[in-house]
Amino acid sequence: MERCNRYCVILAGGAGTRFWPMSKVALPKQFLDVADSGKTFIRQTYERFAKVVPQENILIVTAQRYRELVMEQIPELRQENLLLEPYSRNTAPSVAYATYTLLLRDPEALAVVTPADHFITDEDLFCKTLTDTFGYVEEHDVFMTIGLMPTRPDTNYGYIQACGGMNAFRCESPMQVKTFIEKPDKDLAKVFINTGEFFWNSGILVWKARTIKEEMDTHLPEVTGHFNGWEKALGTRIEEDFIARAFTECPNISINYGVMEKTDKAWMYPAKFDWQDIGSWESLYNFIPDKDQNGNVIGTETSLIENCRDILVMTPDRKKKMVAIKGLENFMIIDTEDALVICPKDDKQFKDFISGIAMPQFEKYR
Repeated sequence: MERCNRYCVILAGGAGTRFWPMSKVALPKQFLDVADSGKTFIRQTYERFAKVVPQENILIVTAQRYRELVMEQIPELRQENLLLEPYSRNTAPSVAYATYTLLLRDPEALAVVTPADHFITDEDLFCKTLTDTFGYVEEHDVFMTIGLMPTRPDTNYGYIQACGGMNAFRCESPMQVKTFIEKPDKDLAKVFINTGEFFWNSGILVWKARTIKEEMDTHLPEVTGHFNGWEKALGTRIEEDFIARAFTECPNISINYGVMEKTDKAWMYPAKFDWQDIGSWESLYNFIPDKDQNGNVIGTETSLIENCRDILVMTPDRKKKMVAIKGLENFMIIDTEDALVICPKDDKQFKDFISGIAMPQFEKYR
């Protein structure tokens, strides 16, 4: 059988702090079933990409502390396909580690790199889009990010300005990227949508491994320089020590900022499948369709809700706990076994608020 040169790299090392207190350092969101779908984020991601990429070609990059969690939830994963990071250094060092690993195995590797926290409902259309994207990248020396039509001025997503605008998108033609904008405020997001040139950035990237290596060498020498000697170290008994030294010295930088915003090879492939990046409580609220007539999401079977609008309530056991709330608007109430959070349903306010849990007295709750 001919060897398939298509690979998937799942980035699953984040701490998921924007889903605290349900997501903890010891058990972050990628290992949880936050939306009560029956499968965890990482399990869904693995199964989704296994429809397009052979299972033996799926790699997962995560923190060393999550080794057992990954193997529990994806027991069929090959041990050599689990790449463990000693420290969190954002996505650029993670992509470098995965890229060098792929190049040793297959110099002609095509790779899709994806986060582990997406919801995609139309998976047949997703698979077709990804297959078409692989085909285009195989024939063209470009970096492809999958972009989607925005349906609202969402401030939780990054945006892509692409040549050709809506006409090219409707024709499903690959579009050259003009610029990336990360998480604008609401007024700017409205302007983006009105222009017809901006699209949501899914964060799913497709490229040739050798091409991303070349661009990282050009734009991210402060990262790649710490991996000098990877050809002789990876896949050997010294790999763990080598990676520990490399990550110790690497800066904290994303692949989008380090390469995608600087390269002239960035393109966007238009996608029409239903997609949500569930990165925070606010984005989970936007994702859940089952709201009452006042826009409330009440995650419990028994409740008394009066004069409330656009609130999100999550409890640890929806069948046992009765919730009674009156007079709240645009708030979130997240109740877990050891923490209760009541906060405006706004990502920025929540992020600022929970920065306080970094204080020493709250260590056992993180």
